[in-house]
Amino acid sequence: MLWKRMQGYKVLWVPGSDHAGIATQAVVERKIWKERGVLRKELKREEFLQEVWKWKEEKGNEIFQQLKVMGASLDWDRVCFTMDSGFSQAVTEAFVRLHEQGLVYRERRLVNWSCALRSAISDIEVENRQLKGRTELSLPGLQGKVPFGVLVTFAYKVEGEDGKELPVATTRPETMLGDVAVAVHPDDPRYRHLHGKRLCHPFTGRLLPVLTDPFVEQEMGTGAVKVTPAHSHADYELARRHNLPFISVIAEDGTMTAECGDWLQGLHRFLAREKVLAALKERGLHRGAKEHPMVLPLCSRSGDVIETLLKNQWFVRCEEMARGALEAVESGFLKLTPKFHEKNWRTWLLNTSDWCISRQLWWGHQIPAYRVTVPGSPDVAEQEESDGLWVVGRTEAEAREKAAGMLGKPEEDLELVRDADVLDTWFSSGLFPFAALGWPHKTENLQQFYPNSLLETGSDLLFFWVARMVMLGKQLTGELPFSQVSLHSMVRDAHGRKMSKSLGNVINPLDVVYGAPLQVLQEKLQNSNLDPREVAIAMEGQQRDFPRGIPECGTDALRFALCSYSAQGDGINLDVAAVESASRFCNKVWNALKFTLGALGDGFTPVLPEKVFPSSPMERWILSRLYHTAEDCGRRFEGYELHSVASSVHLFWLHDFCDNYLESVKPILRSGDPSRLLSTRRTLHSCVDVALRLLSPFMPFLTEELWQRLPKTDSQSPPSICVARYPSTEQLAHWCHPDEEANFLLVQEVIRAVRALRATYQLTKARPTVYLVCPEAVSRGIYETYREPLQTLSLAGSLRLLSGIEGAELPASCVAAKGHEQTVIYVDLQGLVDPQKELLKFASRQKKLQRQLADLTVRVQGARYQEQVSPKAKLDHQQKISLLRSELVQIEQARSTLQNMPVRQGLAPEPLE
Repeated sequence: MLWKRMQGYKVLWVPGSDHAGIATQAVVERKIWKERGVLRKELKREEFLQEVWKWKEEKGNEIFQQLKVMGASLDWDRVCFTMDSGFSQAVTEAFVRLHEQGLVYRERRLVNWSCALRSAISDIEVENRQLKGRTELSLPGLQGKVPFGVLVTFAYKVEGEDGKELPVATTRPETMLGDVAVAVHPDDPRYRHLHGKRLCHPFTGRLLPVLTDPFVEQEMGTGAVKVTPAHSHADYELARRHNLPFISVIAEDGTMTAECGDWLQGLHRFLAREKVLAALKERGLHRGAKEHPMVLPLCSRSGDVIETLLKNQWFVRCEEMARGALEAVESGFLKLTPKFHEKNWRTWLLNTSDWCISRQLWWGHQIPAYRVTVPGSPDVAEQEESDGLWVVGRTEAEAREKAAGMLGKPEEDLELVRDADVLDTWFSSGLFPFAALGWPHKTENLQQFYPNSLLETGSDLLFFWVARMVMLGKQLTGELPFSQVSLHSMVRDAHGRKMSKSLGNVINPLDVVYGAPLQVLQEKLQNSNLDPREVAIAMEGQQRDFPRGIPECGTDALRFALCSYSAQGDGINLDVAAVESASRFCNKVWNALKFTLGALGDGFTPVLPEKVFPSSPMERWILSRLYHTAEDCGRRFEGYELHSVASSVHLFWLHDFCDNYLESVKPILRSGDPSRLLSTRRTLHSCVDVALRLLSPFMPFLTEELWQRLPKTDSQSPPSICVARYPSTEQLAHWCHPDEEANFLLVQEVIRAVRALRATYQLTKARPTVYLVCPEAVSRGIYETYREPLQTLSLAGSLRLLSGIEGAELPASCVAAKGHEQTVIYVDLQGLVDPQKELLKFASRQKKLQRQLADLTVRVQGARYQEQVSPKAKLDHQQKISLLRSELVQIEQARSTLQNMPVRQGLAPEPLE
C-alpha cells in the first residue's frame, strides 16, 4: 500500500470485517452462560441477537484498533461490516441471483455436522487430527475420555448358511446400526463365493446384500466394507451407485436415533459404541480389535468429533464456476504469488464438490428462502412430512408472488415460513471485493475501484475464501475481483505451533507494541471465556514463553520483524526476540539520523539527490551501494518478496551506512576543509533522505518523524514521507559505480582481518601500526586510493603499504592474517600487549575449548546418537565442532606468535606452568 502510494498510484484499502458466524455465536454463548447461567435455547432469537450486537460493539473493533496502531493505511471512512444493512442487501441479492441461475439449490445430502454446535460447518472449521494409534480424548458433554484409533473387527452371519460369516472392520462400530450392505472387490478370491448372498444384521434383523464394487480396497481391513451411506461420504457414493437406502442412526445432538431400537435410542453415540461392542461379544460376533492410525475430524470451535449426517440444506453448484476460476489462473489473468500455489489451486478446483452454505445458527444472514404450504388442502400432511416446496425472494412479498405463480393459487391462500438457518460466513465474505463498494448498485466506488488489483491474505485461505471470491465475483459481476493474489504463510509462535488461546501462545500485537507484564497477560486469560482447565494450561505456557512478560517494542519494530520473515515458506515462527532485535535497529537508525543532523549543521542547504555527484571514492561507494539497494528493493517489491526488501534495507543502514560510511567521514568532519565538508554533507543528506524513503513502507512512524527533521530542498517538498516519491533508479543512475563497490570489497577484507586480530588480542582502545604487504600493483593501488577510510575503519594508528620485498623487514612483534589473494596483513603488537599474561589467558581458553570439543565429540560418537538426535541438532553439533576446532587453531597460532615476541620493557616475565 505505502509503496504503491509512494510510486504515485491512487490507492484504496477498504477496512472490513466479517461477522464470523460460528466463532462469534460460540463466544457469546459462553459469555452468557458464564455471566447469567443461561443457554441460548432459553432465549428468544431476538434477545440473543441483541447480546451478540452488544458484544460486537464492545469487542468487534479490536482488530481495527490493532490495525490503526500498526499503521495500516486504510480509508477509515469506508469501514465495512458484513452484517451492515447495505452489505446484507448484497448478500440477499447474490443468493437470489444464484438461485435464479440454477446455481443455488436445496437437497438432502451429507454435511459436516458439529453435534456440540448443532450446526453444519464448513471444511475450514474441521480440524483433521492425525492419530498414530489408540488415543484417548476428552469430549464436550462426556465424563472421562473416549478411545479412538482402534480398528474393531466383527462378523455378519450369512443368511441360511450355518457356520459361514463375513468379517468387516471399522473404527466406528456404533454406526453398524445404519449398515445397509457389505461391499467386496469383484476380483477378491476370498469372497467370490458370497457374491449375491445376504447377511443377517444381529440387532435390526435387516438383511444386507453382499455387493461387488471395484472401488473397494482389498488390502484395507478385512477387504469387506460395511456400507453406512447416511454417515460416510464414500459409502454415500457407493449407495447411490447401487440404489441402496439411507438410514440415519445418529441424531443432530449426537445421540442414537429410533432406528437403533429402544436399547440405544437417546444414548450418546460414544456410550452407544461401548454398548454395541458388548452386545457383539455377547452374541459371539466380535473378532478382535487393534490399534489403527486414522484421521479424526474435530470441530475447531467446540473440540467435538465431527459427524457426517444426511440433512436438507442449501448448496451452491461449483463445477462450472470452479472451471472459470481455474482458467483465470492458467490464462494468466489471475496471478498467484508464490507461483507454487497454482498446483494446489488446480488440484482443488478440479476436485471441488458443491458447497453447503446452510448454518443452523442465529447469528448471520438469514437465508431468504421460504417454505410454502396451503392450509386446509389435502396434501398439507404430506407437505409437513417432506421437505416441502421452497421459494426464494428478496422479500417475503416477492417470494409469495413467486409461490402463487408456481401453485396457481391466490397469494392470500398461501402460508410462508422463512428458513430459520443462516448462510455460511464465507458466502458473504466471498462477496467482499464488490459488496464493500456498493454492489448491486452501480455506485461511483464500484465503477472506480472494481475490479481490485491485489488481494493479500494467508495461504490457508486459498480455497475457503480466495477461490470463492473469484468464483462469485466472476459469476455475479462478470469480472475477476482482482488480478493478483499474494499469499503469506500462517504466523505461528516461536516454537512453530499454531497460535491458540488454549495454549496461551496467542500474541496480541498491542502487547508487543506497548509491552505487557506477565501478570497482565495472565489476567487476560483469567477473564476470558476459556474452560478453567485450558486457562491453567495457557497460563503455564505464558509463564514458560514470557517469564518477564513482553517488552515494549513499538509499532515499527513489530512491522519490520514480521516483514523480515520469509512469508512464502511453510510458516512464520514469530519470536518476540526478533521484534526486540528490530527495535534495536530502530534505535540505530535514530542515532544515525542524530549524527547526520549534527554533521549537517544549522546552515546546510540540501540539493535534490539526483543532483548530487560524488567526488571521493567513499562517496562513490556509498551512493553506488544505495543505488543498488534501491534497485533491489524495487525488484523485490514487484515480486512481493517483503523479507528480501527488508533484508536489503537493513543491510544498507547497518553495514554500509552506519558501520562503514559514517565512521569513515568522522576525520573529514573534523578537518575543517570547506570543499570536502560540503561534498560529504550532501552525500550524507542524500543517503538518509533516500534510505528513509526505502525504509518508510516498513517503519512509517519512525521514518516520518526523522524525515520531517531533515532540511528540505525547497518549498515544493512533499508534506509527508508517505507521499514522497519512492526512490527510482532511473533518477539515480549516475550513482552506479559497480567497480567502486568491487574495489571496496578488497578494502573490507583488510578491515575485517585487522578487526579480527584486534579482537583476538583484546586491543579495545589501542591503535596499532598496520602493514599491508601486497606485491600485486592493482590491489595495492586500490588500498592506496582508500588509504584514509582503511586506516580509520581498521582503527590503525598508522598504515604502511609495502611490496613483497619490503615485507621482509617487518618487526618480530607483528601478528599476521591473510587478505585477498597475495595480500598479507600485519599488526604490530609491540608495547600493546604483555606476551606472558596473554599466553596465560590463551592457555586457559584453550583448555576450556578442548574440554568442550572432547565432550561434544564423545556425544556425537555415542551408540544411539544417530537414532535419537534430530537432523537439525546433528547439523548444529557439527557446526559447533567446526567452530571449536577453528578457534583452537587460531589460539595455537596466537600462542606461537606471542612466545616469539620480545617481552615489554619494564615488565618481568611471568613463569608459564
